[in-house]
Order: sequence, then C-alpha cells, then structure tokens
Amino acid sequence: MKRIIQTLAFSLAIGSAALAANERPNIIVLLTDDQSLNSLGCYGNPQVSTPHIDRLGEQGIIFDSHYDNTSICKAARATIMTGMQEYKTGCNFTRGPLIRKKWEQSYPVLLRKAGYYTGFAGKFGFPVTDDLKAGGGYHTNNEMPMGSFDVWFGWPGQGSYKTAENEFVAHYADKYPHSTRALGAASQDFIQQARKTGKPFCLSVSFKAPHGPTSPDKDYDSVYADTVWEIGENYDEVGAAHLPQQAKSGRQYLSILEFRPETFQKKMRAYQQTIYGVDVAVGMIREELERQGIVDNTVIIFTSDNGYNCGAHGFSGKVLPYEEGSGVPMIVYDPRHPNSNRGLRSQAVTGSIDIAPTVMDLAGLPDIENADGASLLPLIDNPHSRVRDAMALINVWGNVPTHSFAVVTDSAKYIYWFFEGEGMKAAEELYHLGKDRQEMNNLVKNPEYQSMLQEMREHYDQALLDWKNETVPDSGYPDYVTLFDQDIAWNDKAALIKPKQIENYRKAVASSKAPKQKKANKSK
Repeated sequence: MKRIIQTLAFSLAIGSAALAANERPNIIVLLTDDQSLNSLGCYGNPQVSTPHIDRLGEQGIIFDSHYDNTSICKAARATIMTGMQEYKTGCNFTRGPLIRKKWEQSYPVLLRKAGYYTGFAGKFGFPVTDDLKAGGGYHTNNEMPMGSFDVWFGWPGQGSYKTAENEFVAHYADKYPHSTRALGAASQDFIQQARKTGKPFCLSVSFKAPHGPTSPDKDYDSVYADTVWEIGENYDEVGAAHLPQQAKSGRQYLSILEFRPETFQKKMRAYQQTIYGVDVAVGMIREELERQGIVDNTVIIFTSDNGYNCGAHGFSGKVLPYEEGSGVPMIVYDPRHPNSNRGLRSQAVTGSIDIAPTVMDLAGLPDIENADGASLLPLIDNPHSRVRDAMALINVWGNVPTHSFAVVTDSAKYIYWFFEGEGMKAAEELYHLGKDRQEMNNLVKNPEYQSMLQEMREHYDQALLDWKNETVPDSGYPDYVTLFDQDIAWNDKAALIKPKQIENYRKAVASSKAPKQKKANKSK
C-alpha cells in the first residue's frame, strides 16, 4: 500500500510539473445540441462511425456519469458558461434571461479579461439582458453578447442547418452549405487568427446538430444507408409502463413521436448521420491545430447541452431526468498531461456546472464567484477519485406535472415528482445505476434498498436546502422550494400552481397521440 501511495504521489507531482511548464493552454469547448450517449463509438455503440471523437476519447479521459443539470438547451447553456445551477442563473424558457452581471462572471468574459483571445461559433442559445421579460422564446442579435468576444461566428436561437441563413457564417455557404461543416471551417479560421496574436485562445463552438428537425449533410447519405439500428431494453411502451404518470405528462411522451416503431429506423439514420457531420467538423478542427503546430498545448472539451431519449421509455426529446435525456457525452483531452493517451475513463458523477470551473482551472484563474460546479482536473490526475458525492438535476419547464427534482450519485438516482391532482399522487423513483442503467426497476418499495433510499433522500434534502438558500428571488424559482418539499401537503402546494398551467396540461393530453401502454411487468 505504501508503494501505491508513493507511486500516486509521484504521478501527481509529474502531472503538476508538466502543467506548470506549459501555462495558459489554448482551450476549445465543443458543444453539440441534443446528443445522446448512445451516439458515439467510444460510449459503446458499435453501429456508429465517429472516428475523430472516438480518438479524442482515447487520447483524453471519458466521463461515463456526466449529466446536464437542466436538460434543455437555454438553461443548460447558461449553466455551462457560468457554472451555476438554473435557480441561480434564473435562465430558462418561460423564466428569464441571463442578466449582464452574471454574464460578466462567465468563463468567456473572465478569460478575455485575463488576456485570452476568445471566439464563439454557432448557436448561442440564451439572451443576455437585464430585461427580465426576455425570458420567453428565443432572442435577437441585440441580446447577444457579441462584444464580449474577439471573434463572433454565432447566431441567436436555433439558427439553420443551411449555412447561408446564418448571418455571421453565411460567407462559408458556397463551400460548406451545411452549417455543421461551416462551423468547422469557421473554427479553422479562428485558430489561424488566434495563432497570429501570440495570445492563448479560448474558442467555444456550439453546433446546432443534431437538434431537430434533423437535417443531415447529404454528402454523407451513404454512411448509414444499410444500417438497421438496434433498440434498447427500455424502448417504447414496455420501457414506459413502470414510470409515474407525471413523467408521461409532457410533450416528450404525448406529442413528440419521432422515434416510434414505425419511424424509428428512418429517424435514427438521420439523427446519427447528423452527428457524423459533427465528427467530420471535429476532425477539421484538429487538423488545423496540427497545421498551426499548437496541438500539444491545446485542451479540447467535448460535450452536449442535453441528451436525447430516442424512444427510450417511449420518450422523444429530453428535459426529464432519466439517463437518455439528461446524460451526455463528456470528454476532456489535455495533451500536456501524463495521463493522456491512456484510454482512461471516470465513473465520478459530473455535470454541466463543472465545465466553467474546469476551463478556469485550466487557464490558471480563480474560481468563478458563486459557481456550483467543480474543476474536473483532479479527475484527470486520478480518474478513480470524486469531486462530489451527489448532484442535483432540475426540470421546471414544460407541463407542470413533469416538473421534477432529482439527485444522482455515481451509483444511484433518486427522482421526486411533486404534482398531485388529475388522478396523480406524488411519486418517488430510485434506480441502482450500477445494475440498472436502463432504469427499468424502481427500487423505492424494495426492502433490500431502504438504506440506499434513505441516503438518497438525505442528498435530496441537502440539494433542496441549497436551492432555498441560493435561489434568485424572481421568475417563480422560490416557489419550488415549497413544491419540492416532501413534508408540505399538496393542498398547500396547489395554491402555487396557476390555472393556466393545468389548462395547458389538459389540452396536451386531449390532443395526445401517445400509444396506449402495455401493463407493467409485475416482477419489476
């Protein structure tokens, strides 16, 4: 044991010395939109072709338990930039924008102030303004912080897969008519410009892909032309049968039916082909780093703003706290580190709140004020360590019954659904992720797992206390301290639910085309 400790200490010392010798690395943050864990070869899917991203994973460290703390693009992107949970940013659809004071604490702003040459390319995804009424829908260029970057290739809202329709990259349209490869070309140009400045750079690239309506690059129509896609154990009606009704009360189950059996193969082919285009763009970026001779001092982070259910549990879309919707790829490759090129993986639970602190740590800068996340660099030093015991997953968007609060560890997940009425009762779910990653066996009532249930409830209570102590005072966030409190009766919570919210839910159910469920397997 003494020799093991000495060896570990020596490795950490080498790692620290190596990083000190190459201070202020270049940093590239690559962000996809709606990318499931099951879309990459390095995450275990043998049917896909993603050689450039897989190589990134082989050279860096792959995080197998990484989540978006709020699994929807607007809120997730604000969290990624600031390291703050949604109840601190106050930013989501129907809630509010990111106010300028908090934007000033984002990693792009802080790195630029510290001398980094900064750029942004692709879908920005949230407004930066002090007008709290800007919370609904998307936004305009007037609410984009373009002046916060040295180079801007971005667009507000969803943008378009057609390069020509995105103002700041339209000049790439002739050569790269699909916006995914256009972002690869824009990134190459940024790297060339940054190299000339002599400054370290930070480039944030936010792909629209594979967000729907999916529109893959037609140049790659042959890639999956003959693929017959496999389905998971928890697919469709059988995977939905044991879930509480609250989970099946949103558009993910009621109206987004793109991955139903009759369309699954066609939709999956388009989805994975769109991601293939991202892989090509990642290859373009890495080629430019090689050409510029800076590959050895450029750290690359690859992740997504949320996952995608692709038919798991009968869901399309994301938002909900299950693995397919909230779990996302996360890869960090630091070529300066002695643990690079070793094919390492970490099972530690990590989240979108950790990206900004990690970027700050890489740049040698102090932690972001009021951030909830942690730097992941200790996990690169030792992939078997942890940066936390548990982490919160939030949804306060969409049909009100689907609003949930969850906590996840590296081995378990606990979900609480507060909504009662409309034939529902408040519900709990507990899953042993080490044995049941497909979340098919709810253990809440299993006597063998009562100690795990108690432990996860304690993590939940602490996460809710953090919400209570640190929430923004507006946009309804304080109400959720009451709504998610399991000791408060439904009658006291119901007063916080607006009649319009119930009306919207009833309309969604009335217009639903969701399938009639099969009965749950009693053994589950």
